[in-house]
Amino acid sequence: MKQLFMQAMVKFFSGAAIMGLLIFVPAGTLGYWQGWLLMGILFIPMFIAGLILMKKNPELLKKRLNAKEEEKEQKQVVLFSAFMFLAVFILAGLNFRFGWFVLSDGAVWTGAAVFLISYALYAEVLRENAYLSRTIEVQKEQKVIDTGLYGVVRHPMYAATLFMFLSMGVVLASPLSFLVTLLYLPIINKRMANEEEVLKQGLAGYAEYMEKVRYRVIPFLW
Repeated sequence: MKQLFMQAMVKFFSGAAIMGLLIFVPAGTLGYWQGWLLMGILFIPMFIAGLILMKKNPELLKKRLNAKEEEKEQKQVVLFSAFMFLAVFILAGLNFRFGWFVLSDGAVWTGAAVFLISYALYAEVLRENAYLSRTIEVQKEQKVIDTGLYGVVRHPMYAATLFMFLSMGVVLASPLSFLVTLLYLPIINKRMANEEEVLKQGLAGYAEYMEKVRYRVIPFLW
């Protein structure tokens, strides 16, 4: 347990430090309040959720900390996602420094609200599905989850992260960053398609589940 706690703390603080550097160094100032807002609504709930998982479901926390993909296609997805986030944060900082296209405060707070609602949905998905890991795999004794949000769409976790990511550029008051986050659409579509192939082949009942729940992330649309 102590080792898991230390691993979680190292990832948490190193992630916060890297994100801060990517945002505030290009901005050229610590006075970029939208950057602090994004870090606050991202890392404060993350810290609280981590403590809850540590106490109630340390095994799930361990799975979430495991980010080593084995699937070749998923390694490409992770790489493309990393480049996307680099561009999002760096562009946002530069946009603030040079005042290219800065969104209104109202838009920023609306984006923050969307982010937090999406975060709450993400937390609900974690509560519903104890098999969630950050890698594409079929786990021992894994079963198909088809209740709750999983009865609405097949990938509620990706639905939540989709809106979280799309709102990041808005919270950072950067339309340019928002445009970059649109690249997440084909990235996440590629990940879902590969994940479903893996699950159809290795998880009993998943093919039938796909027939039962037709939509991946947004009912009647996608």
